[in-house]
Formats: sequence, C-alpha cells, structure tokens
Amino acid sequence: MQYIAGGVCAPKGFKAAGVHCGIRKNRTKYDLALIVSDEMAAAAAVYTQNLVKGAPILVTKEHLADGYARAVIVNSGNANTCNANGIEIAKGMCALVREHTGIDEKDVAVASTGVIGQPLSLQPIADGMEKLVNALSYDGSVDAANAIMTTDTLLKQFAVEFMMDGVVCTIGGIAKGSGMIHPNMATMLSFITTDCAISPEMLQEALKEDIVESFNMVSVDGDTSTNDMVMIMANGLAGNSPITKKNADYATFRSALRMITQMLSRAIAKDGEGATKLIVSKTVGAKNVETARTVAKAVICSNLFKAAMFGADANWGRVLCAIGYSGADVDVNKIDVTFSSEMGKLPVCMNGAGVPFDEDEAKKVLSANEVNVLVDLCDGECEATAWGCDLTYDYVKINGDYRT
Repeated sequence: MQYIAGGVCAPKGFKAAGVHCGIRKNRTKYDLALIVSDEMAAAAAVYTQNLVKGAPILVTKEHLADGYARAVIVNSGNANTCNANGIEIAKGMCALVREHTGIDEKDVAVASTGVIGQPLSLQPIADGMEKLVNALSYDGSVDAANAIMTTDTLLKQFAVEFMMDGVVCTIGGIAKGSGMIHPNMATMLSFITTDCAISPEMLQEALKEDIVESFNMVSVDGDTSTNDMVMIMANGLAGNSPITKKNADYATFRSALRMITQMLSRAIAKDGEGATKLIVSKTVGAKNVETARTVAKAVICSNLFKAAMFGADANWGRVLCAIGYSGADVDVNKIDVTFSSEMGKLPVCMNGAGVPFDEDEAKKVLSANEVNVLVDLCDGECEATAWGCDLTYDYVKINGDYRT
C-alpha cells in the first residue's frame, strides 16, 4: 500500500467540484461541493450521536437506506440545523442534483456545515448548480475539499493505492474539521471514495469498525457536533472480485481504509481552532483495548493538559489527573509517562511518581509542532492512539464571535 495524490478523485470513476455559490459572504471562499460516481456505488455512513441532528443527516439516512448512492452534495457556511424547513431544504438540494445531472435524488446524500440555527435559502444553491456541475472533474478533489471547510486552515485530503485480487484498487478521502470536534460515531464531515468492489453490508461494517480507532479517537474541544457524518462510496470499477464476507480481502480493504481515516484524523487534530501543535497520545501496556482507548483519549481531552502543552510546560501531573478521572480501571502506581518530539525524549513519571528532569530540556521538547505523550500502564499488551491539540488564546477568540 502506498499514498498517492488525488483525494476523492484518485479512485476510478469519481468526479468532484467545488464553487462559491453565495451562502458565504466571502466570495473568495468556496461553499458548495459535489462528488459524483460514474456508476452506482455501494454506500455507507455513520452519523453524530448528538440528539440535535442537522436536517441533512436525516435525509441522508433515508437516501442510503438501500445501501447505494451515486453522489453527495455539501454546503459550508450554514449547518441547516434547527430550522423549521430544514428537511425541505436538504431534499431540495438533492432534487437540484437530479435536475442538473439526471441522478435520482434518492441516490444523493447531502451534508451541511456551518452556523447552527440560521435559516438556509435554497436560492444561492440553485443559482450555483450549473457552475458546480460544469466544474465536475476527475481532478476536482481539491476544490471539493476547499468547499467543505469552515474555520479550517489546512486542506485535508489523502489517497491510498493497494492490490486486491490481483488488481490495483484505490481509496481516497477528504474531510473538514477544526472546531466543535469530539466525535462519538465519526467526525465532523468526511467523504471517502473507492473503486474497490464491496457489498453495502461489508462496507458499512468496515466503516463502523474503523471509526472506533480513527475518528472517534480525535478531540479538539470536547463538543460533539450536530452534523457529524462520514460517508463512503464504493463503485467497484477496479474490477476485483466483490468483497461479501470478512476474509483476507476484507482485511486488506480495512487496512487501506485505516490509512486514510487515521491520516484525516491527524490532520483534523493538527488543524484544531487556534492550535499551534498536534498532540499524539499513545497508551501502551493496557489490560484491554477499551482501557487503552479511554486513557489515550482522556489525556488529549484534558483542557488543563492542553493548556500546559500550549505553554510548553511539562506538567505531567495533569496527565495522571486525567487518567484518574477517566473511569479506566488502572493501577496508578504502575504508570510511566514520557514526552517526546523531534527535539528529544523526556521521561517525567515512573511508577506513578515524578522523576527528575531538566526544565529547559522539557521546554525544548514541548515547543515542537508535534508532541507525543506515551503512557505505559504496565498492566498488559494492548495499546491505542488518540489525536488532539493544544488549547490557545486564539480558540477563545475564534469562538467568541463565530456567528457574528
């Protein structure tokens, strides 16, 4: 397996586009995206568990009930959530795709991201559809990725090429996410495409299994969004024998999917609102995977620890504090903690107690733009990794006037 260029357009038979249609006031920012498969594709998705759900979530669930889709339309700048006519608008977006492409609206997924509780007019979307459809291209992934961004500062797209059943298969993905990030199913918004042939049932199973170790291990600020969705389409144009059960080919597909989703997860955490550094929290030596995941995520969810990382302060006690209230069944007297980065490695805790370290060296290690926190529970063989970021002044500035 190897990373390649192309994002969602890297797999055979997928076009994408992104344009500015007028939802966002800034005319330099794209706000409408479309991804289309040349052929009908198996489709699967996972959604937010927030009780308040955006109208697009409800419409997409309905349209993907049969396990197939050909397109997804996405707008940024408005979440279409808590709107009296939200369902009407979401369905209207799908109908516009039918009107301009001939694809049945029931084979169209829809997603929105942006401000919650603000009315969304269908008019700018309708006005921009001709331009959007005309812009569809087998090289359009970058434009689509730009169009789904809100407060993001980094474009997030990856693709992987792999061998399956003697043929070359490809999987690609784009994502948006910077704030309001604390998934409990998937993540902000992510759209994944593949030319691998796989049944809808196996595709849903693969995605469901994957998010537990990828998107669900990301946190920026502890807020689970109302519009979180990950969707994947598989059109089978690579020509492999269809995957219909959990066999060796399924395992290969899962590995390729994981490469995409974990890179997108890292990118989302690194691009956290106001963040200056990525924090990679790895827990090893756990008695089971659930404990490892709980501990790893507790560390990157601690606002006190995140603030310490912003200040490059080796306040390792905040790591143990987070582990202590996480609910994980651990022996606190066995825990070892090490900070590391490209600038060096710094053991700070052994057997639940501090060890001497040089503060100047610690400052150097923690001033890097990617900091690793290794927690060894010394109680088993299981491990897990979570991704987060530091908590900065700019996070408050960004969210203090996000709507106005």
